[in-house]
Formats: sequence, C-alpha cells, structure tokens
Amino acid sequence: MKAILQDTYGSPDALRLDDVDKPEVRDDDVLVRVQAAGVDAGVWHLMAGKPYLLRLFGFGLRAPKVRIRGRDLAGTVAAVGRNVTRFRPGDEVFGTSLEGSYAEYTRTGEDRLEPKPANLTFGQAAAVPVSACAALHGLRDAGRLRQGQHVLIIGAGGGVGTFAVQLAKAFGAIVTGVCSTAKAELVRSTGADHVIDYTREDFAHGGHRYDLILDIAGNNPLKRLRRALAPEGTLVIAGGEGGGRILGGVDRQLRASLLSMFTRQRMLGLMSAERPEDLRDLRELIEAGKLTPVVDQAYPLVEAPEAIRRLHAGQARGKLVVTL
Repeated sequence: MKAILQDTYGSPDALRLDDVDKPEVRDDDVLVRVQAAGVDAGVWHLMAGKPYLLRLFGFGLRAPKVRIRGRDLAGTVAAVGRNVTRFRPGDEVFGTSLEGSYAEYTRTGEDRLEPKPANLTFGQAAAVPVSACAALHGLRDAGRLRQGQHVLIIGAGGGVGTFAVQLAKAFGAIVTGVCSTAKAELVRSTGADHVIDYTREDFAHGGHRYDLILDIAGNNPLKRLRRALAPEGTLVIAGGEGGGRILGGVDRQLRASLLSMFTRQRMLGLMSAERPEDLRDLRELIEAGKLTPVVDQAYPLVEAPEAIRRLHAGQARGKLVVTL
C-alpha cells in the first residue's frame, strides 16, 4: 500500500510517499481502508521529535517508532480480528489509528473507533477525533464548564478552537474568541458572541474577567492570562509553543499547576486522549446539528507534507485533512 513514511525526525522534507506492507490483522484488530485523515499539531510534533521530552514518552529517542504519520482517520472497515464484536467489513467509521493514518490502510482497535456520523463526509469526519476531543476535555472535563459562564478561547480559529467555540455554545456559555484578523469572520460564524482580534486588541486589558480561559497552543505568559481570569476562575492550557527544545510548552503547564496551589484561581495543563465515550458524545452532537467540523482544505496523500507545513505556519482556518 501507499503511505507517508518517515525514518528520521525533522521537517516535512523528512516525509516521503512510498510503498509499505499492508498491516496484518490480529485477533483484536480492525483494519480500516482510510478515506481521509486529519492534520493536527501533534502530527508536527511527532514528525519533528520536539520537544525532546516527547521522545521519552515512548515515541522513539533517535527516530520515530511509528514510521507512518497521522492519527485521525475516517474510512471503511476492511477486515476485523476474531475478537472484534462492534464492527464488520463495510462499516463506515471514524477515530484514531495505532500505526499511522496517512496510508491506504491502517490497523487500530475497536475501542478507538465509532460509527461515522451519518451527516458528515469522510473528510469532515476525519477532522473530528483528536481536535474535538481536546476541545471537549478542555471545556467539560478540565474546565468544568457550566451554563451561563463567560469563556475566553484563545486560538479560536484553529482546529481545536473552532470545535471549542461550538461546544462552549452548545453547553450554554457566553463565548469570546481570540484570533487573527484573517480568522475573525470564521470565528463569528462558529457562534462566538464576541471576537477579539489579537493584532488590534489585548484580551488582558479592558477590565473583563472570564470564568474559564482555554488557551490553545499559545505562548501567553501566565501573568497575562491571570489578568483576564476571574478571581476564582479556571485556566486550561491545551498544548503550547515556545519553552525551548527540551520542554516546549510543558514548562508553562507545570508552572500553572504549581501556582494553582497558592491561589484561588484554578490553573492546569490539558492532557487529552480520544476515549470511546467522547467519540460517542461528539457523534451525537454532530448528528443533532450542534457541532460541525470546519475543514479549510483537503490535500491528496502525496501532499501531506505541505498540509503539515501550512498547519505549523498557523495558516489553517479550522482543520486541514488528507484525502485518499
């Protein structure tokens, strides 16, 4: 089969389209014929091997353990192992891959998949798992969002942010999104009550305080974030940039958690995962018309490196996907 392979850490130039053996189906496996795969910040970090702390988490010290990039997927079940009971060949599914989704076929577990929402294309469905789960965890689980609260979403025009705005509105919040000028109309279209263009206005000035701040892949100093946070509000840091090659944005998350012990403000970093129950909740919201993936552009498999490059440059409006 064709797949986007990587033998060394590096830039998108380290990726190549090549032939590789189709995965073997073991007793607990589901083999999926991939129709589309999402592009998220985690794909770039695993490609680059940065921050270096990431390599200690089992992804490979000197080179990637998993040679195929990509995690999000949507496709059709091609085969199942004898222990699999939830799916059968021909089922349309979405979820995450065990061995990389930028490939014609990928192997995964049935607990990583859900039936594809009936009202989504494969491309739209592939945009959901990683980014929408991160938004859901940041707002509902870590943020403990309640109806009527004022929520500030920093990075509202990106993959996680466009889901976060819609989810916060579905949960009954009053939402302010922070984004660039180019993404302001997009953020309004996803339902934000207010939009702050960070090139013209500083969210930390103006006197407004938020019950919950979700900071997505940002590098704002904690002092600045706390100025916009209510005295007993919650700050959730989802990902992050900066902080050096070793820790990346993790150091800011650690400092926030430590500082939270000495203040009434609750501050924490987000470690997200794609649990089956979360995919089910998201599918229900999507089929009810309360959540719609925002897909900026689809790239053919051979152009996956260019999609990753564009994402890392901050140019994506919502999600980018790779289609096969």
